[in-house]
Amino acid sequence: MDNTQIKEAPQDASAEGYNTPVATGGKSMEIRNLKAYYGSYLAISDVNMEIQPNKVTALIGPSGCGKSTLIRCLNRMHEVTPGAPRVEGEVLLDGQNIYAPSADPVKVRRLIGMVFQKPNPFPTMSISENVLAGIKLNSGRLNHAQAAEIVEQSLHRAALWDEVKDKLGKSGASLSGGQQQRLCIARTIAVNPEVILMDEPCSALDPIATLKIEELIEELKAQYTIIIVTHNMQQASRASDFTAFMLAQDGPGHLVEFGPTQQIFTRPTQKRTEDYITGRFG
Repeated sequence: MDNTQIKEAPQDASAEGYNTPVATGGKSMEIRNLKAYYGSYLAISDVNMEIQPNKVTALIGPSGCGKSTLIRCLNRMHEVTPGAPRVEGEVLLDGQNIYAPSADPVKVRRLIGMVFQKPNPFPTMSISENVLAGIKLNSGRLNHAQAAEIVEQSLHRAALWDEVKDKLGKSGASLSGGQQQRLCIARTIAVNPEVILMDEPCSALDPIATLKIEELIEELKAQYTIIIVTHNMQQASRASDFTAFMLAQDGPGHLVEFGPTQQIFTRPTQKRTEDYITGRFG
């Protein structure tokens, strides 16, 4: 396979430059010798991991171990912030290196979507406009019928349609926190990604809203590959298929152990993993 370009699925010419999202299944990712530097400071060292398609992978570890930095490096989102870390190594999406010189970062971020810790719907946009924001940002041209179909389909997939179908013209900021987060997930889904990254998506939510997000993650993995950062050990054990434990002690953040979630939580191979899981530190 050609490792020099990030390629997008061909779009239906009859759709005026954009096709209605059709779930094609999540893609595998492979992280090879990933390092991240802030100036000369090494923040993350030599992370190697194979992310399975259509599975949920949880990144756990104490604050400051590099989880959020790592997840932002997986779709080059870190590059849009001032003082962004410099990255070495490779991140392969279905065998194609997203850091190849010819890879388009905008296309990378469309194929590998991001949901942030704090729900961030655009307050001046309606619910419908929020769902379509990513498409318009990528210059997708839609007629009214196509836009309506994408809005309904994306909100259905985000388990939000029944709650908002009669108020699509209202501001996205008018929704509850849990609904806002699901709206952000719908916005991510609308551009038809292959991988969805979630950086502590439930940390600002109450237990009921958190449960809805976890149930949604379980449903979405049938269509997408999902990577989630969480500080909640119970959430990681409930919602993920694989778990990666990261740690930074007197050095850069690094991967201590990675494997099936059940194994990590019941039979970890590393003492440091067991200590963290059982609350002895962190």
